[in-house]
Amino acid sequence: MSTIKNKMTRMLLKEGLDLAIHHMEKNPETGMQDVAMLVNKYFKPTPYDRNQMGQNTFSYMEQYLRNPQSKWRRYAEDLLRDIDKNVLKTFILNSAYEAGYKGNNLRHQLMEQKLCNIPWAILFDPTSMCNMHCTGCWAAEYGHMLNLSNEDMDAIVRQGEKIGCHFYLLTGGEPLMRKNDIIILARKHPTSEFHIFTNGSLITDEFCQAAVAVGNLSFSLSIEGFEKANDERRGKGSFRRIMKAMDILHRNRLLFGISVCYTKLNYKNVTSDEFLDMVIEKGCKYAWYFHYMPVGNEAVPDLLLSPDERTYMYHRVREIRSEQCDKLFFAIDFQNDGEFIDGCIAGGRAYLHINANGDIEPCVFIHYSDTNIHTGTVMEALENPLFMAYHTRQPFNENLLQPCPMLENPSILPEIIRESKAPSTDLQSPESAEHLCAKCKKYAKDWQAAADTLWMESGHSGHSGHSGNRVS
Repeated sequence: MSTIKNKMTRMLLKEGLDLAIHHMEKNPETGMQDVAMLVNKYFKPTPYDRNQMGQNTFSYMEQYLRNPQSKWRRYAEDLLRDIDKNVLKTFILNSAYEAGYKGNNLRHQLMEQKLCNIPWAILFDPTSMCNMHCTGCWAAEYGHMLNLSNEDMDAIVRQGEKIGCHFYLLTGGEPLMRKNDIIILARKHPTSEFHIFTNGSLITDEFCQAAVAVGNLSFSLSIEGFEKANDERRGKGSFRRIMKAMDILHRNRLLFGISVCYTKLNYKNVTSDEFLDMVIEKGCKYAWYFHYMPVGNEAVPDLLLSPDERTYMYHRVREIRSEQCDKLFFAIDFQNDGEFIDGCIAGGRAYLHINANGDIEPCVFIHYSDTNIHTGTVMEALENPLFMAYHTRQPFNENLLQPCPMLENPSILPEIIRESKAPSTDLQSPESAEHLCAKCKKYAKDWQAAADTLWMESGHSGHSGHSGNRVS
């Protein structure tokens, strides 16, 4: 699509959203029908849709919006009530149209041409600095004195937009140590969405007002459970600071949710009705659940879940998402949702990570790189040996509930690192791929039987495992 045509389409879609939201405020039924018509008009099925019947994600969205009884229809109405109109419209335009539709089509075209992975999202660290010292934080492995310059961040986004990426996740360190620079970046790239993972301690009304004005910032607050569990890991008083940050974000009508690392110690608490009701009441709209990864020489493998505990998470997150659950809340569990996203999304297949030193890594948990933004481009990294080693092996297991080349398939990552000769990017205490994956072997072996059972129960069949034995 030409630049002029794209700008015109975006403008017409924006005008349509303005009218739909206006109608929705007066009559939700009429407004939702308007939104459904916009989805049908501007998000047509493409050759890259996975559904064999020609339906894409947006087709399912249209069906939900037309059904007054649907949980997700009520969820959309809840967003309209709680989120600033500029923020909500910009999120739809950037995340759904620019990233999820137009950009996604471009990246698929490029993947066919280049025969390599092209990411849907790029996660990068504006800084390695942090005002907290959380136990087991993987970011601490990098050191605390690194920063991407404003020019670096601008170059990352410009390169990403060129290949169809319009969704950027910011972590660190604590990214809001650079909050003024983030506002500048978001303002400079109005067609991209910037999603910030933060401990919440630096969120103020003044910053939120600036975020509302640019419109293309959303947030995930890191939390580990209720006050006692959270403060044991993140420091005394951190839970109250998170609650305060939620109040500020909600008061300013910004879009936000939570980011949770679950372990064998907290997995039930962070998915309990009591916990979810608490964060929903505070204004949270979603949860990103991340399985604990034993990254770093000082990591504690004992925090890994048992097969029964992970199976509980598998079923519980699906229950939260179901139409039968009355909570207007969306949850995703990247490790257990592998069957919906074709396994591992790293290595540029759907995302990649750039640390505060500029190293382009396949995953936020895999600290190896053969390309740095100061000597190469994002596109060059995707075609270099490390990312191509990911590309040629994905999916790493036919059972997509065993997605990771480290956690569930610990023989694969050492192969990739040996083949690509990618050095460690860990500036504190470099860890070999063999040492990292050795911590996962027992876990992978134990999980395989449970994963096979769940895979069969989900209606899948066939041999579990990629070519060869990937657990040993």
